Amino acid sequence: MNPLVFPIDALLPQIRDSLATHPRLVLEAPPGAGKTTQVPPALLDAPWLQGRKIVMLEPRRVAARAAATFMARQRGEQPGETVGYRIRFENKVGANTRIEVVTEGILTRMLQDDPMLEGVGALLFDEFHERHLSADLGLALALDVQAGLREDLRIVVMSATLDGERLAQFLDAPRLGSAGRSFPVSVAHFPARREEALEHQTRRAIEHAVSQHPGDVLVFLPGQREISRVDAALASSDALRGVDVLALHGELPVEQQSRVLQPDPEGHRRVVLATNVAESSVTLPGVRVVIDSGLAREPRYDPNSGFPRLDVVTIAQASADQRAGRAGRVAEGWAYRLWPESQRLEPQRRPEIAQVELAGLALELAAWGSTQLRFVDAPPSGAMAAACELLQRLGALAAGGASTASPRDAAPAIGPTHGSATTAKPLAALPAITSVGRRMLALGTHPRLAAMLLAPRDAEARSLACDLAALLEARDPLRTGPGVPRSDALADRWQALAAFRNGRVAGNVSRSALAALDQATRQWRRRLRVDAPPRTDHPAHALGDLLLHAFPDRIARQHPGDPYRYQLANGRSAKLFDDSALYGEPWLVITELRDEARDARILRAAPPDEAVLRRDFPSRFATEDRVVWDAAVRGIAAVRESRFDRIVLSSRPLARPDPARYADALVDAVRQLGLDALPWTEGLRQWRARVRCLRAWCAELAEGEAALPDLSDAALLATLDDWLKSALSGKTRLDALDEQAFGEALKSALPWALRQRIDALAPTRITVPSGMERRIEYAWDDALTDADGRTVGGPQPPVLAVKLQELFGLADTPRVADGRVPVTLHLLSPGGRPLQVTQDLKGFWERTYPEVKKEMKGRYPKHPWPDDPWTATATHRAKPRGT
Repeated sequence: MNPLVFPIDALLPQIRDSLATHPRLVLEAPPGAGKTTQVPPALLDAPWLQGRKIVMLEPRRVAARAAATFMARQRGEQPGETVGYRIRFENKVGANTRIEVVTEGILTRMLQDDPMLEGVGALLFDEFHERHLSADLGLALALDVQAGLREDLRIVVMSATLDGERLAQFLDAPRLGSAGRSFPVSVAHFPARREEALEHQTRRAIEHAVSQHPGDVLVFLPGQREISRVDAALASSDALRGVDVLALHGELPVEQQSRVLQPDPEGHRRVVLATNVAESSVTLPGVRVVIDSGLAREPRYDPNSGFPRLDVVTIAQASADQRAGRAGRVAEGWAYRLWPESQRLEPQRRPEIAQVELAGLALELAAWGSTQLRFVDAPPSGAMAAACELLQRLGALAAGGASTASPRDAAPAIGPTHGSATTAKPLAALPAITSVGRRMLALGTHPRLAAMLLAPRDAEARSLACDLAALLEARDPLRTGPGVPRSDALADRWQALAAFRNGRVAGNVSRSALAALDQATRQWRRRLRVDAPPRTDHPAHALGDLLLHAFPDRIARQHPGDPYRYQLANGRSAKLFDDSALYGEPWLVITELRDEARDARILRAAPPDEAVLRRDFPSRFATEDRVVWDAAVRGIAAVRESRFDRIVLSSRPLARPDPARYADALVDAVRQLGLDALPWTEGLRQWRARVRCLRAWCAELAEGEAALPDLSDAALLATLDDWLKSALSGKTRLDALDEQAFGEALKSALPWALRQRIDALAPTRITVPSGMERRIEYAWDDALTDADGRTVGGPQPPVLAVKLQELFGLADTPRVADGRVPVTLHLLSPGGRPLQVTQDLKGFWERTYPEVKKEMKGRYPKHPWPDDPWTATATHRAKPRGT
């Protein structure tokens, strides 16, 4: 097959025709089809493009550079002419460029800077199945622009493996599919030996593949660390003599990446150790065998560091299939999987938006000025709330208030019409972005790092901030392991970097990691136009003084009673290791910690100067009189506190606190202690159960003007200020609240008529045929689960315990809730022992009573046991004497 003829070529006319009549398209094409490099050039002459640019979002830098280079060479050009690319810290775009391949947040920056997208006629989202956060955000913004400003803008979503039907439905778009270029691939599982490390299992698999099959070998590994270990394991392999072992990942220099992507000029056989960058969008010539670890490093939110973290995770089945397909691009191939055949993978990978920290997304949305965006998968509300809280601490969002106006005029509501995408549930409104927030956004990095990079007041501090940004983004340059002392001081990492610049590298430091750090700092200096050369030393608190601005929630003060413990500005506490290099520091800025049972463990930190803290954050220092519930003594404490955020700096008793504050403190006590701290009587517990049951039994009482209140634990605790606070007014102790006042507070939201309706629908007592009143008991079970196993709670059947003789003559089971709910009868013997539990009294008389009568007549001869209970007179007494 001619390598310049691609399977997707036959589909290109349909793609052009579809986009001529519809502004959106979903294109499914497996690896090798040619979608990445053939679709953009095929659209250049489309009439609707009108000479404008095509911008393609490519999720990885290696793939973006490779795709642009391939398209340029097809035209006999170099990147930067008709076809160019823009990636972080690298730009190959010229005045005549009409196809731009971009990565990461560059498309988002383009949309934020120019929502009209002047000069752009089409946006292509390649490898959308990888579900990167930047792609989801870019698509949501693009749809917003298309709906409100640019109906002529074309949007193409391309992928090798995705739920195309769902996506086409979401976009209200046509869906086209292409065949791939593939040959049969034999898949086998290569078992690990007992307790065998990944690098040794991989070495055995590679040696087997090289000896048994022709062609090059592509090995998928999670990341650089694993690639280095496997490379070291292969160095002594006699089976690989004459075979070149190459690495492929995003941090390699461009020259080394290009070497891997081109055929070996001398025809040597190759083993390529790659991350999932080789899974799609790049073509490796000559590969006939794939060895798949089944692992990848993917971003997850790391609460320890406050940044997204790359975790080693098991890949999805779709990724496994795509990786295996790489072996069948040029001829019949073989794929070896390094996990057990019995292991089942998830069918599709989860979108990043559902599992990473969202501060960057929240800042982008605040800058956009509208949350009425349509995401394929909406951001989780909890993660968005946490992101907003952090951004407010960083000064990027206003402390309160509505979002600013959208950069586009308000568009009409979008429905599933020909020219617009389908609607999705809108996000909650965000606070307005500040001028600082806009400057942070322009830096194109995590908001924490952006806040720190903007904070310095002189060139030397800006230079150090560049070093810190690189240190926080990169892997730890200090090696760990047996015999290597652990260091929790961030300063040790910076000093290792400074020594590396002077040609010195200690034995416990990774030279390659320091080289990558130094390269990253140079890029940041160019970006921020920092001319000051890196210093070889800094004052003791210089690092911490800058980190204050990146981690305002992680500023910590030493506990006055325990020098190893620290209280954080966010209210948490953390502890140093016993051998900590930071011992004795009165203040710390913690950049990384680990959750543990009691206190978090401080993994990495730097000390700041308190004077700088007071200078840069004066508004967060406050003195306040507080009346609070002291759980230790189960009483009220009135104090005057000096605080930094939630860190208590000093506290002294107040002689005359404001009496009005006691009620607030007592309400807080109930929040801490729970509702059981209140003076419940059995009558009040029954009243609460009756109300909860009626809301479940009677739909008209759950909603509308006549609705009964929600009396669940969660609802009562959430509304304590509304119903309990007034009852606590003037009281200084929780036990001063009596049962009557508590009962009135609990029922305060119900008008008299509704209270009477409760009594009518769920009576506490019922008159039985004997003429006596007997009690009905109600219950709510909070542990009930639904069909999906979720705990939802629910009503239990009401119970009436009554002696059997008191129901003679009654045919039907009593009911409550306007006849909707039968009472469960606990039928008792004359001695009060249970005889039968039933909701079918008629069936009991017909089938069970004759047997009960036989047994009970001999045991209780003084009580009536008529042959016909239907017509007998009910009684609560024994038979009169002489009868």
